[in-house]
Amino acid sequence: MPNPNFNQNQPRQGYRPYEPAVKEYEETVIDVNRISKKTKGGNQIRFTALVVVGDRKGKVGVAHSKATDVRNAIRKAITAAKRRMIKVPLKGTTIPYSVTEKFSAAKVLIKPAPPGSGIIAGGAIRVVMEAAGIMDASGKILGTENKISNVYATLKALETISRIDKTIKARKELPKK
Repeated sequence: MPNPNFNQNQPRQGYRPYEPAVKEYEETVIDVNRISKKTKGGNQIRFTALVVVGDRKGKVGVAHSKATDVRNAIRKAITAAKRRMIKVPLKGTTIPYSVTEKFSAAKVLIKPAPPGSGIIAGGAIRVVMEAAGIMDASGKILGTENKISNVYATLKALETISRIDKTIKARKELPKK
């Protein structure tokens, strides 16, 4: 005999439907590596994760973390990248200046591009620029093909653009003699 107090069309008492949390940042895993270390007890296997985090509105962060499993390495990298975010100045949908930057053996060239041209760049540069919200730019990897070095070189280039932009704005505010 069916329960007269139970209505199949009504949600249960105290039940809330699952609503996924709205993410403020877009997270992209670029690289996951397995690393091992020789110890007295055998091999210690760990994992590294390289992650780019950005809001597509001018903020971007990068981190490289290690952990005993892949999920924790990614989670640690995401939290570290959120702590180390930089603000990138945008001029419409592109960057305001052309920059060449070197980090370790990596050398990257980033140039502004006309609207509608998209991001014309290799993998590591492309991911960082997309996370930062740059829609139109041209990039070239000139040094090593190491993803980690190229990502950090791209971030350093975006920091240089930010620094140039700040100095130019500061000079415009100075009183004229």
